Amino acid sequence: MEYVIGIDIGTTGVKTLLCNNNGKIISSSLNEYPLSHLKPGWAEQDPDDWWKAAIESIRSVMNDTNINREDVKAVGLTGQMHGAVFLDGNNNVLRPAILWCDQRTSSECDDINRIIGKENLIILTSNPALTGFTAPKILWVRKNEPRIYEKTKKILLPKDYIRFRLIGEFASDVSDASGTLLFDVKNRKWSDEVLEKLNIDKNLLPEVYESTEITGTLTKDASKLTGLSTETAVVAGAGDQAAGAVGCGIVEEGIISSTIGTSGVVFAYTDKVKTDPLGSVHTFCHAVPGKWHVMGAVLAAGGSFKWLRDMLGEDSYQPMTEQASKAPVGSEGLIFLPYLMGERTPHADPDAKAVFFGISPRHTRAYIIRSVMEGVSFGLRDSLEIIKKLDIPVSEIRASGGGAKSKLWKQIQADVNKESIYTINVDEGPAFGAALLAMVGAGIFPSVPEACRQTIKTIDKIEPVIKNTKIYDEYYKLYKKLYSSLKDNFKQCSELIRQFRK
Repeated sequence: MEYVIGIDIGTTGVKTLLCNNNGKIISSSLNEYPLSHLKPGWAEQDPDDWWKAAIESIRSVMNDTNINREDVKAVGLTGQMHGAVFLDGNNNVLRPAILWCDQRTSSECDDINRIIGKENLIILTSNPALTGFTAPKILWVRKNEPRIYEKTKKILLPKDYIRFRLIGEFASDVSDASGTLLFDVKNRKWSDEVLEKLNIDKNLLPEVYESTEITGTLTKDASKLTGLSTETAVVAGAGDQAAGAVGCGIVEEGIISSTIGTSGVVFAYTDKVKTDPLGSVHTFCHAVPGKWHVMGAVLAAGGSFKWLRDMLGEDSYQPMTEQASKAPVGSEGLIFLPYLMGERTPHADPDAKAVFFGISPRHTRAYIIRSVMEGVSFGLRDSLEIIKKLDIPVSEIRASGGGAKSKLWKQIQADVNKESIYTINVDEGPAFGAALLAMVGAGIFPSVPEACRQTIKTIDKIEPVIKNTKIYDEYYKLYKKLYSSLKDNFKQCSELIRQFRK
């Protein structure tokens, strides 16, 4: 029996899976670490925390079994996208990594649009300048921390820093590189034109591979620390959204995923490059070699629900969903805008703020909880509507992430989207997708689609309730109007925060 390991460098922790060559999960481990918010809108982590957690999780799954380390043929990597790790000439980390949800770079996004042009940027990279992407983070460090930038010899994405610690090589994959705003998505390579115009040295960036290609094998030091063999290969892997899509079987047209994790993502496979000229959704290279995907993101999806759980002092989500089920569809006009971290799709607005609209004395705890679930679902519908307008077929929506564990939330999504919501037999997300990519890289399966066909099946279907869809259609119209009404107020609020920040 042959085995592979899938590792997901997430926002809250490292999740590691050990799978056999039939796709069965033999062991799993989760090791968490802190997230730092030194200033409003900032989000940083210590890359060494990722490395320590990765080592612990790999050793945990290996110690949990009796398999020989030589039987682990490959490791697949995935992780949070858009982050930036700055290394010096001795490969030491120069500063905490700036994460995907960090919103400090609005000025740098303006600079990018001025230098390259909004329309031209979308032509060159298939995406607009957003605060979460990597390129504006690089420009921010260059502008605000010039001594750090002068010492910088390599800039890596989160999972690729772990790769470097494992194999001693600098490498990335096409899907993760697509989220840097420095990548020619159509031609699957770094954009020389963007790099030149932004005056970023191409040598600062790693070599890029297709997701199933092998990028190296473990060093002796990594072997000792992890318990794996020096013969264990590490494949290129993918950004967490592409890997999560592989883990849900989103590798052919018509099958869409709706993921509610910390962020929320609607993800669609496409054989050809399809770009929204307004840049409202992202077009990235897929983890399936030679293919692409379109996705929209709600920055605080499950993150909004976690925020509410912490605010209410609950220990788990189950009692919250039980309470929410007692509130009526539409929460009697209580509408939640899930912009806790600003927003990405379709507004691309770092100044956007979360809002409870329509509160009355009738709105109890149950209404508030349900309104958050509905507001996140409205946000996901925003992305689905744009994807449909790009003539991408939608025949099946598969739920994944923590939100897929809630039958109520899946029903709300079905009713809001007026589409059936399917559940699959695996709910391990990006880590499982990374493991499947490792299997293809190790030759266990001949292709990514075949790996998915052999391991992923639908096991449940929730259909929309017609009377509910009619109610949600009307509330969704109001939901969409609220952002437009409040946009200027959001910006004014951010300016006041900056003015009076201590």
